[in-house]
Amino acid sequence: MTENPPHRRLYGRSKGKALRQHQSELIADLLPKLALDLSAPLPLRPGRGTRLEIGFGGGEHLIEAAAREPDVDFFGCEPFINGMAKLLAGIEARGLTNVRLYRGDAAEVLDRLPDASLSRVYLFYPDPWPKRRHRKRRFVSPENLARLARVMQPGAELRFATDIDDYAAWTLARLRVCDAFRWQAETAQDWRAPWEGWTQTKYEAKAMAAGRRPVYLTFVRQAE
Repeated sequence: MTENPPHRRLYGRSKGKALRQHQSELIADLLPKLALDLSAPLPLRPGRGTRLEIGFGGGEHLIEAAAREPDVDFFGCEPFINGMAKLLAGIEARGLTNVRLYRGDAAEVLDRLPDASLSRVYLFYPDPWPKRRHRKRRFVSPENLARLARVMQPGAELRFATDIDDYAAWTLARLRVCDAFRWQAETAQDWRAPWEGWTQTKYEAKAMAAGRRPVYLTFVRQAE
């Protein structure tokens, strides 16, 4: 675990349209109860798997995953306050008790996690930063792959989805030269079809309506 990791600049929007009153109340009252405190050991419960969703957007997948598997703990990271408010509303409505949250850069959470502490990581539709000069901002990078490799258990899955062909190729190029991970696909159907129990997000529905075809990539953390 990295001691006192340096603050990283996080690009992109952190806030959209004004929150409704109840959303603001959830940010003020519920979020502090669920927020991860990076100054203290993170709440890992023995005997339970812990999964991380990086950039959960509106929280559709995270809510359904946590509701479907109450015996698994979920950490969610999202800098966008409107997405955080939507997720909090879902947590409240479903009465979920197995979700903890961090509003900010997921890399900061990764730096505070113990070795081999995550049983699965989700990275769905990350910002593609399409302009060439901005591609260094993409979450998939050698530095972040090293972070993930350290905190993921052998056999743990990194699940990645995108509707941007260039980002899919970018991700495959970097994962295939990373000895810590192995791409699982054997046939085209393995990356064209989502995972069992998949929850379609609003973003994915819009992408498909616009004619963009998502890909679903699974990488497995290899034993040392």
